[in-house]
Amino acid sequence: MEQKTKVNAEEGKQEVTIAREFDLPLELLFKAFAESEIVAQWMGTKVLKMESQKHGSYQFETSDSQGNVVFRANGVIHEFIPNQKIIRTFEMENTPFGVQLEFVEFERLTDQTSQLRMRVIYESLAQRNQVLQLPFIQGINMAHNRLQNIVWKLKNNLNSSINQY
Repeated sequence: MEQKTKVNAEEGKQEVTIAREFDLPLELLFKAFAESEIVAQWMGTKVLKMESQKHGSYQFETSDSQGNVVFRANGVIHEFIPNQKIIRTFEMENTPFGVQLEFVEFERLTDQTSQLRMRVIYESLAQRNQVLQLPFIQGINMAHNRLQNIVWKLKNNLNSSINQY
């Protein structure tokens, strides 16, 4: 199956670029990164904190069926421009990975389509290569597929409730 999210890791650079076109209006794609209820659904995690604003912060947590925490991540939002850009740090707790810096940009393609572009800078080339050894590309594709499906359903539900009036 074709991976719709494209990941590019240039040799010798400690960054990764990620791009994906979505069949979603720009405003809905941006909300999928800014509203905790939507983030929790497509990331499949509990959102403990989500301050979607400049100098805000966030914290995510995922537990197994016995309630044991298996993943926790947090970060600080350095820039937050609605429907345009989020610059943030991302740190996975209790892992050997350091903090990464993420530049997340949103672009309107048409009234019903938009594009997400991310540039992720890692602490070192070794860290970036270590992340790429994980099922990173498959995981981000699965997450973005869920984002597309969940937000598409929200869009359709919103449209049908508006059409009732």
